[in-house]
Order: sequence, then structure tokens, then C-alpha cells
Amino acid sequence: MDTDRKANTYQRLIKSARELVAEGGFTAAKLEAAAERALVEFDLAQRYFTDNLSLAVEVFRYATQHEVDMVFQASEADGDNDTVTDRLERAVYTYTRRALRAPRMAYSLIAEPVDPAVEVERLKYRLAYAEIFEDLIQDGIRTGEFTHQNPSVSAAALVGLLAEALIGPLFPVQGDNPDITASLDARKAMPVDQQIELTGLLCAISLRAIGAIPIDLSEPSSNNDS
Repeated sequence: MDTDRKANTYQRLIKSARELVAEGGFTAAKLEAAAERALVEFDLAQRYFTDNLSLAVEVFRYATQHEVDMVFQASEADGDNDTVTDRLERAVYTYTRRALRAPRMAYSLIAEPVDPAVEVERLKYRLAYAEIFEDLIQDGIRTGEFTHQNPSVSAAALVGLLAEALIGPLFPVQGDNPDITASLDARKAMPVDQQIELTGLLCAISLRAIGAIPIDLSEPSSNNDS
């Protein structure tokens, strides 16, 4: 019973901190604020997280692992007629569309300046995405759908391509002193048709980058947006 109570408190703190990141980035995810939102006494919260940084690291792990799981799920074969090209397109679609639907969180996970301890976690999860794409590229080479290449290098390049391509749409500001709050609020209103158009473009670029020729650039029939 005591273990269940501790797990519940931990999850409430993580959930509250994740909401704070989604609203204002990692700079907003303070332990005291998370405890207040979770209705947990601050002294008790400190038993779970020693400081703001330890909370930020754990929230980053929690949020990013969920996104990695969604991309992995999208990459799995869906029936005997499912091609590797289809699987890779779904994975790219899922990564891109989910980012555009939650721009504050996506920017925080992909590019927000963070403490080196959080940056270490970011690098780990970039490798996790690369492993998913590497497996797909290896499968595509075996089936003859992709040109012969170094799967590891191509996968790492694909992760970098997607991350860099999304920074602008997620954080569309200009000038020396950008207002991140205003710009991310504006990006929230990005029309769905524009999200789909951009996602389709990145799917096409990704497929060309690994030597595949997309037959249909319309929205994939199966995707993970939950």
C-alpha cells in the first residue's frame, strides 16, 4: 500500500512537471511549481526529486520515451503487404505530426537550451530514434526498396534532418530578442492542412534521402497521434 502511494505521488509530480514544460518549457518546470500543481507538500516532493534539475531530467526521460514508443509502434509491420517504405513513412509521419500538434513540448524536447545533464538525455534519445530508423533502412535494403548504404550513418542523418527541419516551424521567430511565448502561442494555431502539408514534405524528403521513391505522398492511412 505504501509502495502504491509513493508511486502515485511520483506520477503526479511527473505529470504536473510535464504540463509545466508543455506550457512554458523546461525553465517553467520548477519543483516547487510542480508540487503545488500536484497538490503535494514541497517537503514531500523533495524526497522524490532533490532539485529542479533532477526533476527536469526525469521529465525529459518520461516525455521523450513516450514519443520514441509512438514512433517505434508506427514503424512496426502492419500485415504481410506492408512495405518497408510504408513503415518508414509512418514513422516519419508520426514523429513530425506529433511535434506539430504539441509545439511547446516538441521544441523543449528537440531544441530548447537545457542543462548539460538534460542534454545528455537528449543525445540518448536521438540515438533511440536512430536505432528505429537504422532497423528500417536495413530492412529496406534487404527487400530492395532502398539503395545500398550505411544504415547507421543514414539513420543518424535522418534524425538530424527531421529535428533541424522542425525547429523553424516549432519556433518561428526572427530578430535578436525573440519572444518565445508569443511565437509558440502563434504556432499553436497552425492550420491542420498546413501541418499535413509539411508532414508530407518531410516524409518525401526522408524517403528520397535514403534512396526510396514514394508512390503516394498523401496522409498515411495508419498513424499514431494519441
